[in-house]
Amino acid sequence: MLSFVDTNRRTGRREFLRAGSLALGGLGLPLAFQRSLQAASMPSLLTDKTVVFVFMHGGPSQIETFDPKMGAPIGISSATGEVSTKVPGVTFGGTFPRLASLADQMTIVRSFRTGRGNHDVKPIVSAETSNANLGALYARIAGQNRSDSGMPTNVSLFPRSVDDSTMPAFKKLGDVQATGALGAGYAPFNPSGGGNLQADMKLNIPMTRLDHRRVLLSELDRLQRRMEKDGSWEGLNSIKEQAFSTVLGGVASAFDLSEEDPATIRRYDTAPLVRTEEIDKKWNNHKRYADNAKSLGKLMLLARRLCERGCGFVTVTTNFVWDMHADANNAGVEEGMRYMGLPFDHAISTFLEDLQDRGLSEKVLLVCCGEMGRTPKLNSLGGRGHWGALSPLMLAGAGMPKGQVFGQSTRDAAKPLSEPVEISNLVSTILNTLMDGPQVRLETGAPKEVTDALFAPPIPLG
Repeated sequence: MLSFVDTNRRTGRREFLRAGSLALGGLGLPLAFQRSLQAASMPSLLTDKTVVFVFMHGGPSQIETFDPKMGAPIGISSATGEVSTKVPGVTFGGTFPRLASLADQMTIVRSFRTGRGNHDVKPIVSAETSNANLGALYARIAGQNRSDSGMPTNVSLFPRSVDDSTMPAFKKLGDVQATGALGAGYAPFNPSGGGNLQADMKLNIPMTRLDHRRVLLSELDRLQRRMEKDGSWEGLNSIKEQAFSTVLGGVASAFDLSEEDPATIRRYDTAPLVRTEEIDKKWNNHKRYADNAKSLGKLMLLARRLCERGCGFVTVTTNFVWDMHADANNAGVEEGMRYMGLPFDHAISTFLEDLQDRGLSEKVLLVCCGEMGRTPKLNSLGGRGHWGALSPLMLAGAGMPKGQVFGQSTRDAAKPLSEPVEISNLVSTILNTLMDGPQVRLETGAPKEVTDALFAPPIPLG
């Protein structure tokens, strides 16, 4: 039993309260407390949808993924061949057989361009998002945590979120957790600290995650002193106990994969697809390839668990492994797609099938893209360089059209043949999925960062 009048352990318990305070909403606290809890959010403007954004860091080839161009000359056409999909006349790259069997559940955009062929973390953080993590824009409307459970509304998942043996998050070429002018309080929650972080999550969500926790904590302390005098403190103490049970039983367990059915974990697991000993050690990024295979499937399983528990935006990043130059660091596209394409094909298709099995397909929007595409022509070593004029993009779920290829590219996959889809269009599509965009733009209290991002038209799908 927790007792907040025990001064011997007061500091630790106060930290505990900082993590658990958001779960107090809706549990019978005075209206003033609940108002302070929601002061920074506008939940009435939200839809019931969630987003999982798989950021393919490094820049995946548009040709070896969703636009194989097998009619083009050798050196342009897919180095991994092609595989027929469930959509007549549409093929994917040869390492995507399972995704090909699910093509009737997704939209492929073949006219998407990020516009700049440099390594960074666009479009998850870009000028189009006011240099803030796209999920932070959502959290600015939704609030940083759900008031009913304490679940963070915006989470970033790196390989260490599921496997402590993997390398730290790669941030040298951009930080997907940036918050721009929104401030650090809106940064995505990152459960990849290793060690006991997940078990002790209740002690490690810093107070800066939500400034209005200060108000709530101050009010609780004041109310405690008053109620201790009149003997009614025990009633409020029981409410705290209920709130802490909600946090411990809901938030922490959502991040704990050991609570999953072992068969489900095996179903997602991508580690057997690329054995560490099979990766050529001449590539400096060989450990990143191994880390990706060890973690990607479990990251997608964790993303599904978070969506089920109420997290509104989940970023999954692949730690910079889609950069297939065939240089000292990276394999060429044929070899690199064996290391990357096979785990991606398995993890993403398993995620989509699992959503379908659980009745979540219309609730969760899956977005898969990187910061750029690759050059239309292979270099002499079988690699492709940076290319900002055309990039792969896949969308699925949450009302997106099914079995659709949107837009066209030129014969050599160098640029859009039809009207280009820009980062601003993708950002608007995502935010309009998560919130009532027109209403947000009319809301006088809506932050400029969000209204600016909603200004561009969504991708004209359907």
